[in-house]
Amino acid sequence: MTDNQVIRTMRNHRSVRKYKKDQPPDEIVQAIVRAGQQAPFASQMYSLLLSRKKKAPFGAPLWFTICVDAHKMERFMKVRGWERVTNDLGLLLLGIQDAAYMAQNMVVAGESLGLFSCFLGAAPYFAERIAREFKLPPRVFPLVQLVMGYPDEDFPPRPRWPMWFTLFEDRYPEFSDEQVAEAMEVMDQGYLAQGYYKKQKARIRLEGGRKETFTYEDYSWTEHIARKWGQWDPSPKELLEQFRKRGFDLTGE
Repeated sequence: MTDNQVIRTMRNHRSVRKYKKDQPPDEIVQAIVRAGQQAPFASQMYSLLLSRKKKAPFGAPLWFTICVDAHKMERFMKVRGWERVTNDLGLLLLGIQDAAYMAQNMVVAGESLGLFSCFLGAAPYFAERIAREFKLPPRVFPLVQLVMGYPDEDFPPRPRWPMWFTLFEDRYPEFSDEQVAEAMEVMDQGYLAQGYYKKQKARIRLEGGRKETFTYEDYSWTEHIARKWGQWDPSPKELLEQFRKRGFDLTGE
């Protein structure tokens, strides 16, 4: 497979959950953010919050929150004599893309400088709390958080789906159950070989009277993911309320 330093950096990505206390200098932080800004965008509909004073998860020295920011866009539209008519759902979809591209650029830039990171995906569920903490204006929505620092642990990259289960040219294939099981085996055996869930004691508890049949010797990625999305958060009401409090109407009513 074709290889170079950029590709090696990206393929070596790992989500780190243990960090050294060393605080990266301002010029490193600014270089990472500047690289994030250079990501593709629809309208640069993002803002970045940084906390270095409060204790971050996993002991990381940097704690970023990447936000979808319609506030700044609507401010400059007003200067131009325009008012937004685009619906909030469409606007958010593009804003989420902007913010996500920036966040990923920051991860790659950080790793090229020796800083690793971990995304925290639950930020939308406590968006209003973050808004109070950072005194966010309306129309700014915390999308995802990212802790970053110099790693204090080392392990190989986590498994990924095989290429044939990822890249589809010209049409999406119809998979047989045997093919799906073959792809699942790649993920599950890779995680089991690293002892990922066993080391963390990270088995999701079964709900609804289901009987536990797995141990840490066979509990792995596909069962973990299936338990997440097969049990959690069936109603969108909580998230819709967080969006509403931040000034985004996704119901169109």
